[in-house]
Amino acid sequence: MTGDRDRDASSRPRQARPRDALGRPLPYGSAGVEPVSEEPLPPAETLVSARNLVEAGRPFAAHEVLEARWKAGPDEERNLWQGLAQICVGLTHAARGNSVGAVRLIERGAARLKEYASGEGPTYGLDLPAVVSCARDRMRTGG
Repeated sequence: MTGDRDRDASSRPRQARPRDALGRPLPYGSAGVEPVSEEPLPPAETLVSARNLVEAGRPFAAHEVLEARWKAGPDEERNLWQGLAQICVGLTHAARGNSVGAVRLIERGAARLKEYASGEGPTYGLDLPAVVSCARDRMRTGG
């Protein structure tokens, strides 16, 4: 079925279909939100971009920014970036009204951040317990 997927000029899969602020696909030709770049940003820029997107009500887009960083970053930082991305997916679920999915993803992300914080590695100035607490609070209020 890969022939049915949207692809860029180099034949890599790319989603050309417009999306709403919570990442849900819209019909082709609809006005959607501006997509985020799939290119990884440096760590500090990744965090600023992801935070701004969450604050703008776009946790799905924040997840995409964090996912690009986790896939491009060093193995020893994988749990940091993947944990943050999972928390953003949890916030997306909460905003969409899926409380079960929200709890699962936020707790999965929290576990990765706890594991990361107990090891060696930069946190880039993040207070990881505060990030988890904030996500849990947002989850309870629906995003």
